[in-house]
Amino acid sequence: MVTPAPTPVVVTVPRGVRVGYGVGSVCTATFSTVPGLLLLFYMTNVLAISAWIAGAVVFLPKLWDMFINPWVGQRSDRTVSRFGARRPWMLLGALTLPVTFALTFAGPPLTGAPAALYVALCYFLTATAFAFYEVPYKAMPAEMTDDYHERSSLLQWRMVFLGLAILLSGAVAPVIAGTDAAGYRRMGLVIGAVLLVAMLASFLGTARAPMVARTEAEPSIRAQFAAARSSRPFLTLLGLSCAQMFAAGTMLAGAPYFATYVLGDPGATTTLFLGIVGPLLVTMPGWVWLSRRYEKRGAMVVASSLFAAGAIGMVFSGDLGMLYAHACVVVVGIGYAGLQLLQFSMLSDVIAHDAMVTGKRRAGVFTGLWTACETVVFALGALVLSWLLGITGFVESDPRMPVAQPESAIAAALYGGTLLPALLAGISILLTTRYALTAEKLRSAEA
Repeated sequence: MVTPAPTPVVVTVPRGVRVGYGVGSVCTATFSTVPGLLLLFYMTNVLAISAWIAGAVVFLPKLWDMFINPWVGQRSDRTVSRFGARRPWMLLGALTLPVTFALTFAGPPLTGAPAALYVALCYFLTATAFAFYEVPYKAMPAEMTDDYHERSSLLQWRMVFLGLAILLSGAVAPVIAGTDAAGYRRMGLVIGAVLLVAMLASFLGTARAPMVARTEAEPSIRAQFAAARSSRPFLTLLGLSCAQMFAAGTMLAGAPYFATYVLGDPGATTTLFLGIVGPLLVTMPGWVWLSRRYEKRGAMVVASSLFAAGAIGMVFSGDLGMLYAHACVVVVGIGYAGLQLLQFSMLSDVIAHDAMVTGKRRAGVFTGLWTACETVVFALGALVLSWLLGITGFVESDPRMPVAQPESAIAAALYGGTLLPALLAGISILLTTRYALTAEKLRSAEA
């Protein structure tokens, strides 16, 4: 007589821990949103920094992420403390990121090259502080539960807070910043305070988080890259997600230029942004259902298709008007909501699959490399947009001396912020079709 295999015990994450973990995404959302939306425009239109230099200032500190993020992942894998492996690093980030973020926008009254050097230094320190928090934060879901769908449920809470934070930071930050340097300084201080409260709340809220397994640290950074290369699902997911983040970074950096020079209303930056992030608050249950019904891979194709369709539609906004532009942006936002949920849910699946196949727990390795690539390609979107603006003759300015932009630069703002993201979303669809990790394959690997 054959004894049936025992039914796996599903570790359910308590509601309090879900909320505590979810609120930590306020940091992720705010740090990605505010600099992504305002930093390039702040430098070119407030500090009178040329588009070429401003793009480099946004991008170059992110290259550091390729080194600091894997290092933090490695060190957090090895950390043993009464706070656990991840939370001490989250606390370090909570105590440093708000300060460096505020200083990035609350600097001395400089313009031109001196202002560029100051912002570059502060943004470099901010990227480092963000790595201290974000890498261990993203490693936690794979260690809280082994269940495929429980991870999606846990990350649904994260997406709710992510959506709220993106909505609030993207809508409120431009209003506080206004159009002058004093407004941007106030904005930096306010957002810094928000970051401090949210990050400390997450540190405290995850104190009782369950841990189903302990991650095994890789001995070196080189070994971490070798570990990543050994996981085909991880490489495929990383590729499609990089294409999506490149698209999102380009569209986000282009939003103020699109509002100012295509729609003729700088204030539309806020409402356009609300159209992108508003769906995050209401579509999460739908995306969870879709991922269960058609697998996460199928849901990802749908999300990318919506993102691309909305971006292509935005091209005609100059002729069809403000209302049409906002309708297209809402379509983009619905797709973007799905991308946000599915990326991180699939990343947790990849980490779990790697543990089943190799017998090692390497969450810090994968999340460190993931976060590094994500932040670099997101910033690359702003860099490429700045290049397009520079090539087409965009003229830097400050609020005291506004200038009229050439038609070529306005065209670059339009097409660079719409068709380029749509193309990248299309590339991500092709890569998604090569992603083969499903719930059934995870069950097979576990068996």
